[in-house]
Amino acid sequence: MTDEAEIARTKTPGPRMKLSVVLIVAGVAVVVILIVGWLLLRTRSQSTVGASDKASQTPTVLVSHVVSKDVDRQLKLPGELRAYQDVAIYPKVQGFVETINVDRGSVVKRGQLLIRMSAPELASRSAEAQARVGVSRDQRLEMEARVRSVREQKAEAAAKLTADEGTYRRLKAASATPGVVAENDVDIARQNVEADKARIRALEENEKAAQAVAQSQSENEKAAVSSARSVRDIESYLNIRAPFDGTITERNVDKGSLAGSPSGSGSTPMLRIQQVSKLRLVIAVPEADVAGVTNGDRINFAVPAYPGETFSGVVARTSHTLDQKTRTMPVEVDVINDSARLAPGMFPEVVWPARRLQPSLLVPPSTIAVTTERTFVVRIRNGVVEWIDVKRGVSMGELVEVFGELAENDVVATRGTDELRVGAKVNVKESAPSR
Repeated sequence: MTDEAEIARTKTPGPRMKLSVVLIVAGVAVVVILIVGWLLLRTRSQSTVGASDKASQTPTVLVSHVVSKDVDRQLKLPGELRAYQDVAIYPKVQGFVETINVDRGSVVKRGQLLIRMSAPELASRSAEAQARVGVSRDQRLEMEARVRSVREQKAEAAAKLTADEGTYRRLKAASATPGVVAENDVDIARQNVEADKARIRALEENEKAAQAVAQSQSENEKAAVSSARSVRDIESYLNIRAPFDGTITERNVDKGSLAGSPSGSGSTPMLRIQQVSKLRLVIAVPEADVAGVTNGDRINFAVPAYPGETFSGVVARTSHTLDQKTRTMPVEVDVINDSARLAPGMFPEVVWPARRLQPSLLVPPSTIAVTTERTFVVRIRNGVVEWIDVKRGVSMGELVEVFGELAENDVVATRGTDELRVGAKVNVKESAPSR
């Protein structure tokens, strides 16, 4: 009995045993909970890290926008002032300077006598020509008198023919009655009529010949008169007059000098006259800026002779062709110079308004990438990189003009580089706007 009770007591757990089991079970549960929580946290952390790694693979690019503006700038171009008219005066015939009425700096009017020359041989030629005119005139008058004489003789012959024809008709009628008129008288009257007709024909031929000679003498007289007039014209060349209002800027002869027609391009003129009341300002405009040239535009310029002072003129003429060596187009500006302060030969500095006929596209200079093969900007459209080939133009402040397949407000990378490959996806971030 006692043994059975002892055995039963050993098989039945006690309170201390039960507490140990509960603690063990609770510990296991806590460990399981911690493991599950750690696994959840680790999974969430890995998904977050994966998302951030994926986001970090898409770069963020600073971008700017393509702007459209009117390009209107001012260039400093060299120019040259020239006389509006510039003539080197040479004599048309050789002669000696008899008088000279002007000197360097003389202001002259159109038609004013500048130099009087003398050529003795021209006087003899003129007298000879006048003598030929007189001889030709006398010969013409003689032949015209002969023509009149022949016409008078022809008129007399015609009157005699009329009388003889009347006599012949009367004798012919009377001869119809036998014994009234001798047949011999009728024959003589008929012969007189025939002789009168022959004489008239001869006088007509003489008249025609005399008229032909008179016409020839008249042509000879005209030729002699023309020759005499030519000599007089040549004599008039000895008086040299101003071709226009201007200023004598060069004098190379004195009284008594022998002067003649120019013998070559290096011949020295007697005088040089220039119109300086109006000047031509010639400007060589670069090829890139010729499109904005407009006749009537007012152009300002300055010359070293008058520091701080500005002059102006009006665009009047363009050459419409480029100089093959300098690739520039000569443009002429008319400058009124009534005060004569400006002078031909001055080299002014011209303020030339260079403008485009239509608005241009501009970007920051940093957006333009240059490689050995191409010049381009990186355009970003819908988050995708594109390379757009461009050509640089002029600079406008912090922007530069570009030409290419771009449009206003296109998004371009602020820093142009070939590291941004075509087709790559990027995120964009606006940079500070350029002015």
